[in-house]
Amino acid sequence: MDLREDCFWMGGRFAHSLVEESDDLSRLDDGNFWAVSISYEGQARLARFAEDFAAPFPFDSSDWNHQLKTWNSSLNELDYCKYVEEIRQAIASGWVYQVNACRVLDTEFSGMEIGSLFSKILQENPAPYASYLSLPEIQIASASPELFLRRDGLQLITSPIKGTQELREKGFGNKDQSENVMIVDLMRNDLGQICEPGTVEVAELLRSEEHPGLRHLVSDVVGTLKPNLNWIEILNPLLPAGSISGAPKSSALKVIAKNETVQRGPYCGILGWIKGDTAQLSVAIRTFWNAKDGQLRFGTGAGITWGSEPSAEWEETQLKARKLISIAGGVL
Repeated sequence: MDLREDCFWMGGRFAHSLVEESDDLSRLDDGNFWAVSISYEGQARLARFAEDFAAPFPFDSSDWNHQLKTWNSSLNELDYCKYVEEIRQAIASGWVYQVNACRVLDTEFSGMEIGSLFSKILQENPAPYASYLSLPEIQIASASPELFLRRDGLQLITSPIKGTQELREKGFGNKDQSENVMIVDLMRNDLGQICEPGTVEVAELLRSEEHPGLRHLVSDVVGTLKPNLNWIEILNPLLPAGSISGAPKSSALKVIAKNETVQRGPYCGILGWIKGDTAQLSVAIRTFWNAKDGQLRFGTGAGITWGSEPSAEWEETQLKARKLISIAGGVL
């Protein structure tokens, strides 16, 4: 089989030769290397490969020559701004404190593979948790800067991102900082469900990280896992990720379900690998996917608080999408 049709890459780790696909999270407890994609809606795609080893991404970016000029959005600017205002009213009523409001872009796509696009992304927009998964029914190319979960034995770390600005801007404002702190509190609560009492700590709060064209506000939350938990027991309390849902999570999810017109799919899910008691999983933001239905999709969003200004939040979603869409050969 062509490696473009069954492979996984993340952080210099390459896997190929598909042995098994499953949607059963209990399979993750068998100690084998599994590539893992779980959609925002909870659909699991698990892929066990015959071989995994250290290697650069093997495909050539020069093979990507598509011109994807016309991108449609699941929410236009007016509807997105109405969505932001509805969140603000929900905050005013005490229903919720923060919601991540997203939209999905799509364009007609006659190609069958996006491995060469991912190679181009690695060159032009490198990201610490960039990942690529190719399976017979779907391909996912992610330039994620965000760590959902790293596990080493019983030690866990999650690094939520809240706060995005262009590099030319100077310093994060109160809105970004308060948004980040709210999600840190949510992640502390989520980890507290699966970690030993007293071990969940904020290892670093409000760190500024520079990425291609952008600066993010990042925090680290750590904890020591309770012994003898299986992967279902670990993942279920953490999903979906707090940074792409909101706080309180249960209320935010209801606001999202009411206002977003299409499923997020792999975008805002998790993407990475699990092997025994080690794992590295990203939050699948800055993500393209090709479900081989004649459409290439890309997701973008922004965290909304009471201090949000609707048109500025729309522009933040544009900012997050603009460079990657241009790399793919399109213009917003």
